Amino acid sequence: MSRRLSGKVVIATHNAGKLKEMRELLAPHGVEAISAGELDLPEPDETGVTFAENAFIKAYAAAMKSGLPAFADDSGLCVEALGGDPGLYSARWAGPEKDFNAAMAKVEAGLQEKGAITPSQRRAWFISALSVVWPDEHEVAVEGRVDGVLIWPPRGKAGFGYDPMFLPDGFDRTFGEMTAEEKHGLPPHGLGLSHRARAFIALEKLCLKV
Repeated sequence: MSRRLSGKVVIATHNAGKLKEMRELLAPHGVEAISAGELDLPEPDETGVTFAENAFIKAYAAAMKSGLPAFADDSGLCVEALGGDPGLYSARWAGPEKDFNAAMAKVEAGLQEKGAITPSQRRAWFISALSVVWPDEHEVAVEGRVDGVLIWPPRGKAGFGYDPMFLPDGFDRTFGEMTAEEKHGLPPHGLGLSHRARAFIALEKLCLKV
C-alpha cells in the first residue's frame, strides 16, 4: 500500500556521496531532507542478508529515533565472475578509511585471478534497494538495477565508490566520467540511468507523485 511522502524526511546515511545523490533526487518533490549524520543518529548494524533487508534496517532505525519518515538506500556492486561479490559488502571492501581505489584494485585482482579479461567475463551490475519507513512502521520498498562491464584502469573522478570502473551497457563512458545529471537525472530531462535513479523512479510512483 502506497503513502504520500512529504514534509521533512531523514536520509539514513552517513555517506556523503550517497547523501548528495539522494538530496538531488528528492529536491524536485519539495521534500526537506536531513541526514542521519546531521541528527547524530547512530548507524545500526546491517545484519540483513539482502540489500532490501539492510535498507529497511537503516530506514527503520532512523524513523524510530527521529520520529520522522526515513529514507534509506542499500546498494552495491555485484560481479558475476566473483560470485556476486563484493555485493552486500561493497562498502566494507573499502575498509574503515573508505578507500575505494583500494576496493577497486581488490575487485580487479579477483578478476585477474579468475582470468576474466574479455568484456563478457567482466559482467557486473549495481543494485539499489530503497526503503521508506514512517514512525508508525509503514514501509514502502523498491529496487533498481543497472548492468555493465568492469574496465581497468578506472576512468573519471566524478561519482563515488566503484563508479570509475563501471561501464554501463550501451555507453562508452564510465559512471566516473558522467555528470550527476547524466548518471541519475530523471525523465523527462535525464535517462534515469543509474541503479539508484531506477529505484527512485519506482519509488516516485508509489509515494512521491500526487
